Amino acid sequence: MGTGRLSIDLSAIVSNWKALASLARTEAAPVVKADAYGLGVGPVARALAEAGARRFFVAYAEEGFALRRALGPGPEILVLGGHMEGDARLLAECGLTPMLNSVEQLTRHLESMPEQPFGLQLDTGMNRLGFEWAEWAAVAEIALSQAPVLLMSHLACADEPDHPMNPYQLDLFRQMTDGLNVPRSLSATGGILLGPDYHFDLVRPGIGLYGGLPFEHAQPVVALDLPVIQVRELQEGEVAGYGNTWQAQRPSRLATVAAGYADGLLRSLSHRLTLWNGDKPCPAVGRVSMDLLIVDVTDLDGTPEALTILGPKQGIDRLGESAGTIGYEVLTSLGSRYARAYRG
Repeated sequence: MGTGRLSIDLSAIVSNWKALASLARTEAAPVVKADAYGLGVGPVARALAEAGARRFFVAYAEEGFALRRALGPGPEILVLGGHMEGDARLLAECGLTPMLNSVEQLTRHLESMPEQPFGLQLDTGMNRLGFEWAEWAAVAEIALSQAPVLLMSHLACADEPDHPMNPYQLDLFRQMTDGLNVPRSLSATGGILLGPDYHFDLVRPGIGLYGGLPFEHAQPVVALDLPVIQVRELQEGEVAGYGNTWQAQRPSRLATVAAGYADGLLRSLSHRLTLWNGDKPCPAVGRVSMDLLIVDVTDLDGTPEALTILGPKQGIDRLGESAGTIGYEVLTSLGSRYARAYRG
């Protein structure tokens, strides 16, 4: 096999969803935007639907179209980006529910498709999406008269449990929504872990489904093994890779491995990356290039057929830390060239 093998455990995703839903003790609507965080929206969403999920969140109407094709009729698909110009046809044909974010979107939706269900997103301090306090005060009566299906906001610092922004946003969300006869949602994965005050009527687990922090008890979901193309012997003093940035300090064996930044292994991992052969670490050397890595396998007893970059010794968050980023970016950057195998 010329490309890496990416193994995705659907049963682990379902188990993580059930665990987060159990913590929240309320409806848990999976977030499957960005092609289910890079893991394939069709297989992932179908597994979750078969396990009982009836609502899903995506970012844009185009993602909702792909999800509806995967799921067929039935489950509700909510669009976080709301009703953008030109979305009406997709929203109608695919039965999508936009989460309206502004007066402009509310006007567009009520004028163009007054019978289409919608929800509303409120800004409680993140300053990214949603109606701010003054806007909400101005349009709340009109919006609520049209029977929105959900009122939601989003926490900016939920992965930091002691951050003062969390109770601030909770208080503001309550002030904006208490007493309204509409289901409410405030929390994604991090908010679920903050406790029942943050759960309301629906939670939106995302990264926790896919094995990432801050859900420390998540089951691992992905494994990635990269095939070795060639192994060569170097003498002390020889160099390897672009720019000659690595020089052998001893006689060395180097394996050239089939993956690079075109496959989502960020160039920032250069000189900071470890692969594994079972329990034995194998440092990558030199720069990450487009299609290839060079790995020092001098201390291995034999020549491996493949090396592991995501597995028991290194998950998405540890790899993200090595790259100076987060597990989200590791997942969503996984390239299309991997041979994908779904389990469970």
